[in-house]
Amino acid sequence: MKEIYDKIEYYCSYQDRCHKEVEQKLNSFFLIPEAKEKIIIHLIEHKFIDEERFAKSFVRGKHNYKGWGKNRIIQELKFREITKRNIDIALKEIPNDIYLENFHTLAEKNWASIKEQKGPKKNKKFVDFLLRKGYESSLIYDKLQELNK
Repeated sequence: MKEIYDKIEYYCSYQDRCHKEVEQKLNSFFLIPEAKEKIIIHLIEHKFIDEERFAKSFVRGKHNYKGWGKNRIIQELKFREITKRNIDIALKEIPNDIYLENFHTLAEKNWASIKEQKGPKKNKKFVDFLLRKGYESSLIYDKLQELNK
């Protein structure tokens, strides 16, 4: 049992993990439910699992390094079963001015990289890209009007 504790503690300390990821990892050890529960309680008590800390680092990482917008980040956190309270707290990790600055930089870079001539095809590629990244449609369409001028 000590070996499993060591492995799962290392797994959690190497990178922030959410409850769901830890449970999936524990399932790979084929433990009885009582043992899994005991390990999870131990991890929470010793701060190896902290949903709020996980959500904050997830938000910072996905926005700063992958350029994701709030919609995509929220979807991914919901998929990982993070509570709405923790999602709201975590989203405050992105200052609004930096969020908008990153959006405009990404949008302009994408607009310039699309080889199509100005028109519906280029507009669709532009909008689809930013929607996939998880940005709000109102931001996208305002930027599209600005770039089409």
